[in-house]
Amino acid sequence: MSFNIKMLLLIFAISSSSLFAQLSKGKIVYERKTNLLKKYKDEEWKEWLKEQERKIKIDVFELYFNDTASAFKPQESELREKMDWATDKNIVYQNFKNNTRLTIKDIWGEKAYMKDTIAKRVWKITDGKRKIAGYECRKALWKANDSTTIYAWYTDNIITSTGPESFNGLPGAILGLATEDGGVIYFAKSVEITAPTEVNINPPKTKSKIYTPKELRTKMEKDLGKNKWGKELIKATFDIW
Repeated sequence: MSFNIKMLLLIFAISSSSLFAQLSKGKIVYERKTNLLKKYKDEEWKEWLKEQERKIKIDVFELYFNDTASAFKPQESELREKMDWATDKNIVYQNFKNNTRLTIKDIWGEKAYMKDTIAKRVWKITDGKRKIAGYECRKALWKANDSTTIYAWYTDNIITSTGPESFNGLPGAILGLATEDGGVIYFAKSVEITAPTEVNINPPKTKSKIYTPKELRTKMEKDLGKNKWGKELIKATFDIW
């Protein structure tokens, strides 16, 4: 191989590595697996679920991001699954410049808008590593409470600090996320290097009431708190996600 070809290959490798390391906009597609037997603790539900063909519910989400914002939303599909109701499909818009988060929740067929500041979590970064969607990722831990630990795998090759649902706060994008018991697991299936459009990344305008977390919880407890399934929904709505 001639000297000139070697130099060209070296320049190309350095340029590609630099570009790859500076990725700050794009689209990540995640697959989420939910173990329904772990999600629903009620014994009646467990007995019913044991009779169903599928115990693991799979959902697909898309995360659009740039250096100032991100939008996490379920992938659009015309297909309606038999147990579509069994898992939440939140839409989460985060604006890193003004430290705000808008979450759109589907509560028994009705959209509820909730605005809050971006969640802050104290992560412990470990030496654990794994490759996800072609990216080398490092493992981090977050203690949600005394009984729940969240595992995350992030890559600093994607410099925007974002991830599934409302998760962020690590030195790069989260490509893998899981509860300690494996009840809910997110893994990135692909990463596209493309600038998100205004429609994809900005929250839609709405005339609906926008609640604070406290206001929405108070409303749900008033409307649904006496119903057994309502109590489960309230717990899930204000859980770790």
